[in-house]
Amino acid sequence: MIYEPIPIAAIATAPGRGGIGVVRISGKNLAPVISALFGTTQFKPRHASYLPFTQEDGTVIDQGIAIYFKAPHSYTGEDVLELQGHGGPVVMQMLLSRCLEAGKASGLRLAEPGEFTQRAFLNDKLDLAQAEAVSDLIEASTEAAAKSASQSLSGAFSKVIHDLVDKVVHLRMLVEATLDFPEEEIDFLEKSNARGQLSTIQTALQKVFDQAAQGALLRAGLNIVLAGQPNVGKSSLLNALAGDDVAIVTPIAGTTRDKVTETIHIEGIPLNIIDTAGIRHEHDDVEPGGILNVIDTVERIGIERTWAEVEKADVILHLLDASRGPTRADEAIVARFPDGVPVIRVWNKIDISGHHASVDQMEDATHIYLSAQDHIGIDLLRKELLRIAGWEQTGESLYLARERHLIALKHAHEHLQTAAEYAAQNDQSLDLFAEELRLTQDRLNSITGEFSSDDLLGVIFSRFCIGK
Repeated sequence: MIYEPIPIAAIATAPGRGGIGVVRISGKNLAPVISALFGTTQFKPRHASYLPFTQEDGTVIDQGIAIYFKAPHSYTGEDVLELQGHGGPVVMQMLLSRCLEAGKASGLRLAEPGEFTQRAFLNDKLDLAQAEAVSDLIEASTEAAAKSASQSLSGAFSKVIHDLVDKVVHLRMLVEATLDFPEEEIDFLEKSNARGQLSTIQTALQKVFDQAAQGALLRAGLNIVLAGQPNVGKSSLLNALAGDDVAIVTPIAGTTRDKVTETIHIEGIPLNIIDTAGIRHEHDDVEPGGILNVIDTVERIGIERTWAEVEKADVILHLLDASRGPTRADEAIVARFPDGVPVIRVWNKIDISGHHASVDQMEDATHIYLSAQDHIGIDLLRKELLRIAGWEQTGESLYLARERHLIALKHAHEHLQTAAEYAAQNDQSLDLFAEELRLTQDRLNSITGEFSSDDLLGVIFSRFCIGK
């Protein structure tokens, strides 16, 4: 989106019926619009005025409150007028149409999604990380997510990024000053403790990344895929975790043909549980009576989709039947799991096998024994999922980070690693050392918006709701 000085207007409250609805107008000078609406411009800033909202011919649309915010003391940094009336959708549309009609001579137009917050960013009322936190706060699905978004909106995340940038800038200043005065290069890295400063920055960056990554889970949730052979209890486990019958459970193999997704919350952490089709290979086993397994086309597609979900999983719950122990088919499934993804071996049906509910931390994976049908040991699984999600860290400051923030932090870390390699070459590569510090600074600045392309801004704000 391109920033324009002309005024914009939109309904700022959510669609639907409510006790109160708000129409918001923002622009460089709203005096002509206010005069056309009310016949006066004598509104005291930040004071509520109760008055009728009328059509051009004097017909009353509604009775409500008008509040005028004079620039720069407003959300957008421009003049802002907010009209608060009854929250019926027809009334709000009539009021918005009247505002657009009154502001026609001033070029007043409908706001695009996120345009009010974009103007707040462009007018230095918010930085980019804070602007994104506005949207995250509105969309927060848990109390923990709302608290983290509020913390980012207050500037906590931006402050730690600025602190990191300050440390990088200080080190850059020392390095580049030395490059300007070559006679001072002798033992520069030792005299200035440049390596020590670099190590401090790396440690601080890693802490911020850990907190941001944990906060990202609060925003998007952890994707947990249930995988295993047919009839090991995947759907039963999904129902047990969700506390409801969200998946069909039958003794017939291959009941689940496509994925079933349910989002649950455990201690404020959103977990996206994905039940998938049972994995089996045609003709691998012989059913009772000597009949070969035959996989139809629909089930085959379901199995392919199962593997597609496994590839994207944050955590894999590999379900096994505790009453029969591991099989060659189970081992074949394990062999296809992607590297680097946490796997929990869930031994279900202990009500039949005689095992006790327990957690065993084995070398290959965590093994949990439970009964999904009888809800025995489910709490053990919940605790293990929270451990993997890093729930114990939620007592620390968490920032409701987005994927682009994590990518920027990762790239900044990579540049610092490269800088450390040049630092190991003593004073022979100071120019390359300085360049890596500059790139680190650019990556960090992109988070708060000091260094961001117009294309990036357009993508970010276009995802906001209209009126915000």
